[in-house]
Amino acid sequence: MSVSPGGLPELRPRPGNLREIAETIEAATGLRVQIMGGKLVMSPTRRGKHAGVVKRLRRQLVSAALPEGLDMYEVSSIALPDDPDDYVTPDLIVLPTEWEEDDDWLADPQDTALAVEVISQSEKSREIRDKADWYAVARVSVLLVVDPRKGTWALHTRPDNGAYQDVLPGKFGESVWLPGPLAMEIVTDDFPVYGVSPRDPQRQKGPFTERSQ
Repeated sequence: MSVSPGGLPELRPRPGNLREIAETIEAATGLRVQIMGGKLVMSPTRRGKHAGVVKRLRRQLVSAALPEGLDMYEVSSIALPDDPDDYVTPDLIVLPTEWEEDDDWLADPQDTALAVEVISQSEKSREIRDKADWYAVARVSVLLVVDPRKGTWALHTRPDNGAYQDVLPGKFGESVWLPGPLAMEIVTDDFPVYGVSPRDPQRQKGPFTERSQ
């Protein structure tokens, strides 16, 4: 694989080759790379408030006394079954503790008790829908999508036929009640909402002027 003068690999994807390209991009740039629907999706380092939401969620999961045999992980990826390319890396994921002894870097999505996606400041509605559909196709049982752009959340459950059959919406300040086996409350009162960063002049042009993260 060659590398362009700008330091990024020249993308010459073929089925089963995208994961190699994704790893090369991550090593060269430090970006988080995922593959969804056969497309490379690159995300920059989390903004402060994005990281703040993840931190608050992590603290609640850690302190909630998760059921025996389950624990919370970051920077762990799950694959679309029987797909040579697709995988995603949720912001947080609850998996069996056996994951800590696994030499593989891709967890089984059906082992996932909970996946959490915190929406980046520039993500578009279509991208968010595509991501939720991906998790449903992979049959991840519970997906929590937190959107600090609007101060909202959505709890997706019962994946079937490529879509979540139940989607419960809510607002920051309203608790999220996770179904079993977690059976716990997530409090959202102190979740931060995105604003305009004083260090990002591009954001002054409007809330959706950035390229997708």
